[in-house]
Amino acid sequence: MAERLVKIYPPFERFWHWGQVLLVIVMTFTGFRLYGIHEWIPYDQAVLVHTYAALLLMLLWIFAIFWHFTTGTWKHYMPTSNGLFQVMRFYSYGIFKGEKHPYRKAYWRKHNPLQAMAYLALKLAIFPTIWITGIAYLTYRLWEPAAGSGFWIEIVGNLHVLAAFGILSFIVMHLYLMTTGHSIWKHVRPMFTGYDDIVLSPEEEAYLEADEPHRIKPAE
Repeated sequence: MAERLVKIYPPFERFWHWGQVLLVIVMTFTGFRLYGIHEWIPYDQAVLVHTYAALLLMLLWIFAIFWHFTTGTWKHYMPTSNGLFQVMRFYSYGIFKGEKHPYRKAYWRKHNPLQAMAYLALKLAIFPTIWITGIAYLTYRLWEPAAGSGFWIEIVGNLHVLAAFGILSFIVMHLYLMTTGHSIWKHVRPMFTGYDDIVLSPEEEAYLEADEPHRIKPAE
């Protein structure tokens, strides 16, 4: 096994990540205004900004879904039970004892089993919920005349807020984990440069050296 600095995050993935971060921050800020938590900007302005940010985020997600399937990157998010218990034990106990992370980030598998499960839950449950309820909100005038629309818009609103807090909880946990183990810059650097320290198997190293040498350089 050899630790090398490998480019595992291509430009679009980094653009998608930071674009999503910016839009989620904007939507959280304006969403809190719509929910009545603060009054730092006018309500009508918050509605407009929230709506446009949501449309941009949905467009970004559509491109991201297309990119994940055409590049095969979706495979990194497939859950596995292999090593799941060890990772769960590490985050619930071992991390506070200074133990070494049990997962070896691989070129072919960027996310540990718990990460893959969390990201998959976001993509298959929370994100679709916020999509569907958000679109239902935007088109409420079209179905408002229907019987029971007042009851259903309340359900839609509660589900939208619940999904939003689910995303916010994920972000908080994401930020917390950035403060553990390595320095914060070590965690953030890959999403700026695309390169991360990866312990390569002989097969992975041989493949990269022969077929994709531009992705690999000596570890810092």
